[in-house]
Amino acid sequence: MTVLRDDTLSAAFDHAARTYDRLVAANPGYHAHLRRSARRLQLPGGGAGLRLLDLGCGTGASTAALRSVAPLAEIVAVDASAGMLERAEAKPWPPTVTFVHAPAEQLEQAGVEGPFDAVFAAYLFRNLADPDAVLAAVRALLAPRGRLAVHEYTLSGRLMDRLVWTAVCKTVVQPAGTLTGDGDLYRHLSRSVSDFDTADVFAARIRRAGFSRVRVLPMPGWQTGIVHTVLASADDSGRAAR
Repeated sequence: MTVLRDDTLSAAFDHAARTYDRLVAANPGYHAHLRRSARRLQLPGGGAGLRLLDLGCGTGASTAALRSVAPLAEIVAVDASAGMLERAEAKPWPPTVTFVHAPAEQLEQAGVEGPFDAVFAAYLFRNLADPDAVLAAVRALLAPRGRLAVHEYTLSGRLMDRLVWTAVCKTVVQPAGTLTGDGDLYRHLSRSVSDFDTADVFAARIRRAGFSRVRVLPMPGWQTGIVHTVLASADDSGRAAR
């Protein structure tokens, strides 16, 4: 079993950055699903006057999804991989979008300060060594009634969904990753989904972090039961008990 963490994982993403956009583009619905999760934040007024955090922005696909629903917002996009961030920054962005190189666990040290009106995190939490600590940090960065949308591979718990994910990884994801010289990373990504929380377990984890109004919404198509949007609010009433 391939398990990558922290610096090793960031280095693996650095190496994979050169081909990452091409590989995810081959995934039907990849960008449309990110936009769907961003829309589910229900940000008003095109994001005018709002400040948003894109946590784990990668090569900027999630940042673009946020901009599609909130073109007037200020967006701070953060990623731990210098290689991924370099690809993201090379794309055309307005001055309202800024990028920060930092692990999700070290936002304060990198000068990322709240409050944010919403946080968007795509394909991030299953790669973290301590997702609970990051959820707590995100909760602290959100303004009162701020919103969280996590777009993540969180299996439903049904056996069929796990079998579909395993089949896709063995026949598509891992062979493609091996061809680009990033086999270890894509084997890790495959295993990280299988080992991570199911959607309901992850929703419970978010509630424990002090969020309220937690909802789990599926994606359409073959990823139904495999990819979900988990929505939550930073209402004061949802704070974890001290």
